[in-house]
Amino acid sequence: MEQLISQHVIDAIIKLYGIENVEIQLQKTRKEFQGDITLVVFPFLKFSKKGPEQTANEIGEYLLEICDSISAFNSVKGFLNLSIVDSFWMSQFSKAFDNNQFGIVGETKDAETVVVEFCSPNTNKPLHLGHIRNNLLGYSVSKIIEASGKKVKKVQVINDRGIHICKSMIAWSLFGDNQTPESTNTKGDHFVGHYYIMFDKVYKEQIQELIDKGSIKEEAEKNAPILLQAQEMLRKWEAKDTEVITLWQKMNNWVYQGFESTHKRLGIEFDKNYFESETYLLGKKNVFEGLEKGAFYQKEDGSIWIDLTKEGLDEKILLRSDGTAVYMTQDIGTAINRHEDFDFSNMVYTVGNEQDYHFKVLFLILKKLGYKWADNCFHLSYGMVDLPSGKMKSREGTVVDADDLMQEMYLNAKTISQELGKLEGMEEKDAETLYENIGLGALKYFMLKVDPKKRMLFDPKESIDFNGNTAPFIQYTHARIQSIIRKYAKPATIEDGIEMIDKERDLIKLLMEYPQIIQDSASNYSPALLANYIYDLVKEFNGYYQNVPILVADNQKTIAFRVAISQKVANVIKSGMNLLGISVPDKM
Repeated sequence: MEQLISQHVIDAIIKLYGIENVEIQLQKTRKEFQGDITLVVFPFLKFSKKGPEQTANEIGEYLLEICDSISAFNSVKGFLNLSIVDSFWMSQFSKAFDNNQFGIVGETKDAETVVVEFCSPNTNKPLHLGHIRNNLLGYSVSKIIEASGKKVKKVQVINDRGIHICKSMIAWSLFGDNQTPESTNTKGDHFVGHYYIMFDKVYKEQIQELIDKGSIKEEAEKNAPILLQAQEMLRKWEAKDTEVITLWQKMNNWVYQGFESTHKRLGIEFDKNYFESETYLLGKKNVFEGLEKGAFYQKEDGSIWIDLTKEGLDEKILLRSDGTAVYMTQDIGTAINRHEDFDFSNMVYTVGNEQDYHFKVLFLILKKLGYKWADNCFHLSYGMVDLPSGKMKSREGTVVDADDLMQEMYLNAKTISQELGKLEGMEEKDAETLYENIGLGALKYFMLKVDPKKRMLFDPKESIDFNGNTAPFIQYTHARIQSIIRKYAKPATIEDGIEMIDKERDLIKLLMEYPQIIQDSASNYSPALLANYIYDLVKEFNGYYQNVPILVADNQKTIAFRVAISQKVANVIKSGMNLLGISVPDKM
């Protein structure tokens, strides 16, 4: 329709003002004005030599005469608002109604491949609240990009090496007494995380002991015995000491089992895992190759650097003087490895905004190494998550574990649902599934409805409200529509000769935006656009439901049409929420 109107506007400008090659600006008409599509008239004033109102009216009169798809127009201060005939909207709705995959673009044979990295945890502690936003954001972006017509590979790099890993290992060696997750009935990642916290506790005690004996704080922090033991264990790991490697593998496997359980409950899966213990070696190899090419330089102490001062950044170390790798080293190796694996067109890194500088440097390094695909790497930078109770610190054991939060959301959903009496008569097994879907749906939607770039405050109680911009409100609307469809008990139909009322026209217009919303969400890497569209659709439908008796009308044809609109709204709600990783129930 926009293409058709654009061509007619060009014809109008030629006919009325004798001017060709003009730029046409069309936009969706704002809600407070009558119309569907708005033409910006200001660029034509220099040709018409008239005021904006008169110019808009002249163009409107011409369009009304030559374009059968336009039913009316009005002008407001240089904006020409055009109303589209009902037959167009009915035709579009009929096509959408018959398409169960409406809005979803099927993957073509030559579709581009996009790699999306998210999660990327450390193997010394459980996943926490920050990981939840990361996981939900990365997973939803993956599904939305896939729905937009591209192939997607979901990956993570597991940070399984380094001093932080050795801290948990040395603490277990000293204080674990050969206990295991099984012997203590503890989830593996929580079990290992306990020893990471224990390390920090002992470390601080030893620092204080050294200070009490006369050491200055800086010396005490460097010479605490447990830290020296962890550093020695790291050296042994890098030297491939058999005993250390065996312990490392055992404790990592405990953590992997824990991660898998958390991801399963959260509804997350990956196509491939990368491990820092492997990718850092490829990174080192590429650093030496870059040194030979002259992209990097070596200092007298043997460390290797890159100078990015000409690009407005600074000098960045890529390899320490003792030959050990830094984070950048492994990220170089991982990126190259992924392109070899998937030959991607684009790669998206879902990582918090505290790493903005890191990724600027990484992408520049890849370009200097000659990888043209570096221009197609994108950092999906997101803000941190705060709680009403304040910030989290994993070393001190004050983080909100992902598992604990998911369980809390489930219990909140159970309590609120029972208090509202919404599940009376439902079998216990079905009710338990529903509590899980409501609780985790509330968590996911609350995280995803916020623009990824923004820092956010997560309030568990607010997220599970059955009113407002929440998943339970959306889920309840979907269940309400399913109840209408069950009561109707016949196939919904769209017959000729139906006259739409304003609320039906508004609903259909909003439904027709769904395919573009998916494309916009994909290109902007923003599930928030989709989440808030779904909420707007639900609000619009509830207004329709409150004012129009869907199953009561003078004729059966009108009832069938109203059910058809309701059914399509439910279909889009389910489709869109699925792209956010959220289930919507049929009964609630």
